[in-house]
Amino acid sequence: MKHTLSTIVFIIAILVTASAHAIRIKDLASFEGVRDNQLMGYGLVVGLNGTGDSDQTKIQTQSVVNMLERMGITASVNDIKIKNVAAVIVTATLPPFAKQGNRLDVLVSSMGDAKSIAGGTLLMAPLKGADNQVYAVAQGSILTNSFAFGGQGASVQKNHPTAGRVPNGALVEREIPNTLVGKAVLNLNLSVADFTTASRIVTAVNDKFKSPVAVSSDPGSVSLTIPEAYSNRAVEFVAALERLEITPDLLARVVLNERTGTIVMGESVRISTVAVTHGSLTLVIKETPQVSQPGPLGKTGETKVVPRTDMKVEEDNRRLMVLQEGASIGDVVRALNMLGVTPRDLISILQAVKAAGALQADLSII
Repeated sequence: MKHTLSTIVFIIAILVTASAHAIRIKDLASFEGVRDNQLMGYGLVVGLNGTGDSDQTKIQTQSVVNMLERMGITASVNDIKIKNVAAVIVTATLPPFAKQGNRLDVLVSSMGDAKSIAGGTLLMAPLKGADNQVYAVAQGSILTNSFAFGGQGASVQKNHPTAGRVPNGALVEREIPNTLVGKAVLNLNLSVADFTTASRIVTAVNDKFKSPVAVSSDPGSVSLTIPEAYSNRAVEFVAALERLEITPDLLARVVLNERTGTIVMGESVRISTVAVTHGSLTLVIKETPQVSQPGPLGKTGETKVVPRTDMKVEEDNRRLMVLQEGASIGDVVRALNMLGVTPRDLISILQAVKAAGALQADLSII
């Protein structure tokens, strides 16, 4: 277990060290207005082999009647019983600068009591944005990578058969206006707000363009004035800026997941002088009933069950370890490995060290 803990933290330390190297600005921030937009719509899935919504769900029946009426076929809700149709919600993500005719992947999810939508076909479903405008239309065969079969006595199921995807199943019908055209000032929003990182971005941009192009008024954004040399060439300006590399500042943080025993510590984590000991008391109680009975030819006596209780107490003999002030992640791991702690033990120890005020980092428990 010592070697396992050392290996886990060693790998994490490598990843954290690598993240301290220079990173492109495009990986640390995004431009204001350049973002994805969520789309949602209602549709029908047909062609199901008796696994659609039941008669108790009236939504799909009314939808089928409305569809038939638009096609010139008169039908009544009371005269239709459908088991091969399921009412679904269709969702998709519209990326920035998507053009008419571009295709999107869509997610189809049953909203009734259908057993499975595997093998079904999604009929034409308009997808709307938050402004209630249609931006795409979805249709196509559904892929679920699952199945569900069963009878009265048993059933078998793989994955989740009531949700699936339609790859490239939606066509973009409406474009979102270009947010870069005609702008003299662009706002760059950091993914993680940090004063030091914002300051380094400002310095790198101004050094690149040899003028005070960038300015930051808060740790979460940087305002960029497009230079005259790039007037009417906003795309080229953005491309040149995104390629710049800086070293982001890292917050000292320890992330603990008590459910899985996962621990992630950044290389900037430090501790004050503290003494740590970790031990456990184990009490084992075992009941072993014994049967007492007379001999084979005995004329007197009776059979009785005699209870017997065995008790065993074990206490680990762990040493007291002193961690010196300013110890790094490597020092902490080596010292705790000498105490023979497991990852779950380490979670308890770090919580206690934080409670003692000796952990100079943010402790996040998920």
